[in-house]
Amino acid sequence: MVRLAAICLCLLLVACKPPDTDTLIFAVANAPGVLDPRLAGDAASERTNALLYDRLVMLDEQGKPQPQMATWRMLGPDHYRLSLLPSRAPFWDGRLPDTRDVAATYRSLLDPTLGSPHGGALAKVREVVVVNDSDVDFLLSQPDPSFASRLTVGIVPAQAATGRSLGRQPLGSGPFAFVEWRDDGGVLLRRRTDGQRVALVPVADPTMRTLKLLRGEAHLLQNDLPGELYGYLADARGLAVQEGPGTTFAYIGFNLEDSVVASRDVRAAIAHAIDRDAIIRYLFGGRAQKAESVLRPQHWAGVGGLVAYPYDPQRARDLLRRAGYDEKHPLTLSYKTSTDPFRLRIAHVLQSQLAAVGIDLKVRSYEWGTFFGDIKAGRFQMYSLAWVGVNTPDILRYAFHSASAPPGGANRGRYRSAEVDALIERAERAEPAQAAQLYAAVQHRIHEDLVYVPLWYESNIAATRGLEGYVPGHDGNYRALAHTRMTHVQRQ
Repeated sequence: MVRLAAICLCLLLVACKPPDTDTLIFAVANAPGVLDPRLAGDAASERTNALLYDRLVMLDEQGKPQPQMATWRMLGPDHYRLSLLPSRAPFWDGRLPDTRDVAATYRSLLDPTLGSPHGGALAKVREVVVVNDSDVDFLLSQPDPSFASRLTVGIVPAQAATGRSLGRQPLGSGPFAFVEWRDDGGVLLRRRTDGQRVALVPVADPTMRTLKLLRGEAHLLQNDLPGELYGYLADARGLAVQEGPGTTFAYIGFNLEDSVVASRDVRAAIAHAIDRDAIIRYLFGGRAQKAESVLRPQHWAGVGGLVAYPYDPQRARDLLRRAGYDEKHPLTLSYKTSTDPFRLRIAHVLQSQLAAVGIDLKVRSYEWGTFFGDIKAGRFQMYSLAWVGVNTPDILRYAFHSASAPPGGANRGRYRSAEVDALIERAERAEPAQAAQLYAAVQHRIHEDLVYVPLWYESNIAATRGLEGYVPGHDGNYRALAHTRMTHVQRQ
């Protein structure tokens, strides 16, 4: 209520006005940091790169591969041929992407000196061979019936593939071209079909993002708002709010090399101390669904029937005592999060819930770059993040395989399980029906080991002013910007 009162006061002080620019203003919680699809590892960068770079293959809502730049055929169990489509878009400099660009992109992903977080998913690529101007072959070290679904990294020009300059000066063939970095840290893009400009403007505070939309200083918000603000926007005149189920999976992660949280009893106590229903009801306004695994059960490789760790404070206290902690020997833990106000609110609710069972949770918040850098480097005991844009079971290798510790992947908790490694490797060699069973076994084992405390899937919600045609992607992507129209702009 205090937040809503602050909004109302600000609106009284500053009258609403229509946007005075032909640039579509998209107010975002975090600006992209790396505009090189091979190096991006955060959600904002991944979503922006999907506008700037076309890919060989896209994944649909079920996680199944669909052609974007190329079709494919399997010439043998360890031999795939990709054929570029004549209809593919040119790079922004006018040159048509060719097989040399494809080969250079994927060879660079396999080069350990680049340090790409996407290299682990391509570990079975033995060689990339240019056949002719239209065809490029991928030779594998072992069979992989699902290999096409791994070819989702944006294609970069061959001449830029050996360096890191694209991160700040991108050059792609996507529906948007890069114009410039803004002084506020955001980016200005230009839609190639009609010249429509789109600015991704970082506004960390969710109340300020809401005010910008209400005052007409922004045209679009998506996600990253507390529940009461979505309710307020839904009732505001001149705005449209759309909501749909999302794949963004929020979780609490642990440094399993830390002697305290390496104890499964400690992790289980934390899981039983958290009242997810209350957080979803009061902080999200019901706009989230409890989750048990990174993949939704509806995904082709998802799994249903995982037994939840229910809210049970007494069970949490019993587990802590078994682990050696009680009133005389209390447990103190360090929890890292970003400075985003909504994530901080969640952190403080978790702090209160854990305090009720005898855990003293020290919340440490940092600006995004520092926070994410610490997580990748393993400088944490506990943290909370969310996986966004999850479309493929490759996430299981990327986040949980022993060989995927940063920088070669995102096994940030340094989880090691020979059983999980073997299941993942078998699934990658199996036909889809058997692979689904093996991936289900992986998720059961990860859930039993409590590598993460699973929290919820966050709904995708977009609030717009003066726009037509914008619908948030199922995985939170921004691709609808390619055909979104500003209704107040008159174009010849």
